[in-house]
Amino acid sequence: MTGWLADKRALVVGAGSGIGRAVVDAFLAEGAKVAVLERDPEKCAALRAELPEVPVIDGDATQRAPNDRAVAAAVAAFGGLDTLVHCVGVFDFYRGIADLDADTLPAAFDEMFTANVLSPLQSVKAALPALQAQPGASIVLTESASSFYPGRGGVLYVASKFAVRGLVATLAHELAPGIRVNGVAPGGTLHTDLRGLSTLDQHDTRLADTPNRAEELAARTPLHVALSGADHAAGYVFFASDRSRGITGDTVHPDGGCGLGAT
Repeated sequence: MTGWLADKRALVVGAGSGIGRAVVDAFLAEGAKVAVLERDPEKCAALRAELPEVPVIDGDATQRAPNDRAVAAAVAAFGGLDTLVHCVGVFDFYRGIADLDADTLPAAFDEMFTANVLSPLQSVKAALPALQAQPGASIVLTESASSFYPGRGGVLYVASKFAVRGLVATLAHELAPGIRVNGVAPGGTLHTDLRGLSTLDQHDTRLADTPNRAEELAARTPLHVALSGADHAAGYVFFASDRSRGITGDTVHPDGGCGLGAT
């Protein structure tokens, strides 16, 4: 522990597994006080059992009320809120436009953009008054390598993640100088519980169950690394810390160098 986040008070949305859970562990290790919002009841129960000091609020982050409850719980527990981290998302398992049924397309679009774009907006809206009350407050959203490069998801996922990249830019502009807004854009991630769209009958399909996933992830990056949520969490720690106090509207890319022309 280096204490980069000593005395910081954070709310992590989508904290039950994968990158979100790794962020919770990293923030706690760096001295932060952390509350979480998580939809899955089993993941909520596990968080409460493993981290009894962490307020756990159960609810769907795409809706207003759970976000309001989570912010209120964090403020009540810690006396304020310095950082919001958002890690909610769904995937489309590389469905191209030719692969999508025309009758299903509108519902699939709504499901994807509700989870990946509306959800962070709901969380930011709920947290805004508490963050505006704190000097040096910050927001960290989860982008993706798909926020910058095609081929890392299907047409709906890539479009939604480009939209999150837009959120980082416009929120950073709108909320300056009081609140910094940055993004972390992971590449493929080991041990994630990221699932597909219910509309496309993908809800029970997980990226983590892809055969030979570690080898496949390493092979498609110049650094030949397969990264985990713990690898990505360092970027969130940095953007939540005062060491990044002069940075807003920016992105860190823990992706093994895929922007250098990997396959």
